[in-house]
Amino acid sequence: MEAEKNPRDENPKNVPPKGNESDEGQSEIELLDDSLFEHYRIIVDKGQVPVRIDKFLMDRVPNITRNKTQNAIKGGFVKVNDKDIKPNYKVKPSDVIVISLPEPPRESEVVPEDIPIDIVYEDDDLLVVHKAAGMVVHPAYNNWTGTLVNALAYHFQNLPENRDGRPGLVHRIDKDTSGLLVVAKSELALNHLAKQFFDHTIERTYYALVWGEPKEAEGTINVNLGRSLKDRRITAAFPDGDFGRHAVTHYKVLKTMRYVSLVQCNLETGRTHQIRAHMKYLGHPLFSDTTYGGDKILKGTVFSKYRAFVNNCFKVMPRQALHAKSLGFIHPTTQKFVQFESELPEDFQQVLEKWEHYVQYN
Repeated sequence: MEAEKNPRDENPKNVPPKGNESDEGQSEIELLDDSLFEHYRIIVDKGQVPVRIDKFLMDRVPNITRNKTQNAIKGGFVKVNDKDIKPNYKVKPSDVIVISLPEPPRESEVVPEDIPIDIVYEDDDLLVVHKAAGMVVHPAYNNWTGTLVNALAYHFQNLPENRDGRPGLVHRIDKDTSGLLVVAKSELALNHLAKQFFDHTIERTYYALVWGEPKEAEGTINVNLGRSLKDRRITAAFPDGDFGRHAVTHYKVLKTMRYVSLVQCNLETGRTHQIRAHMKYLGHPLFSDTTYGGDKILKGTVFSKYRAFVNNCFKVMPRQALHAKSLGFIHPTTQKFVQFESELPEDFQQVLEKWEHYVQYN
């Protein structure tokens, strides 16, 4: 068995095999990354003899115990050929196994900070918050304080930590993306919501202002995404499917304003920078997105008046024009579908109004 090279990293994480006398040949294993979980996809070798899945995984996935494996199976975080299985399941040749595990704990503890939280909804199980643009979701390199998680740790001392040191968190959005996030307040809610994200059944709708007008008023972008082979900070599209991970974005043009368009995007998968990378691949980078080239004038004749207008828009909204507008999921206790909506933030709204006024009078 050997680790498949991952384009996300110049030094991909190797997953060396452990000795297993019952195995024949090698199995293909790939480390994936989605939301706040480690994901592994394993294709069982054609010469594999039958063996219990918990033992099979212990010999292949690093830092995993039998108890952790069995709990993951019972919680529905292990699927074989897209189906749930029992702990005593015996793997067979060519089985496709997908396993999801929480990330390992961080070395440093989260420092509680008295930072206001914009709470849209709250009950005993969860809360839905509106994250402002500019706020990092969780502590990481160069951003150990001032994050949403630091705020959550202060205001909600008993949030479940999900074994990764990040209280209540089951998903995230980019620092400069505004919008809705759901936070778990109980272990039940944490596991239930994590399962929905793992199964891609969470309904997430974003509004994006993009350069140009897509040829099709609505469509689906089904193109692999992965860490760029040239710049690790960027997510790149791999249309040939030779690298990256399966990624699907459904989009619909809501309004065109000559040189820009307001687009609704619905995520079927949740890859890093998915909408930003997919829209760039489509030829329509997000307006004011410095990472993906949207901070330049990409449409329209560049004369002084127009250039001044666009630069003024960049000043009003010096971040990618992306907002997590709605979030829908099955409530972990009531088992009923709930959905939450949020208004566009002031900077986004101002830029839209500027473009509407521009196309009307020019």
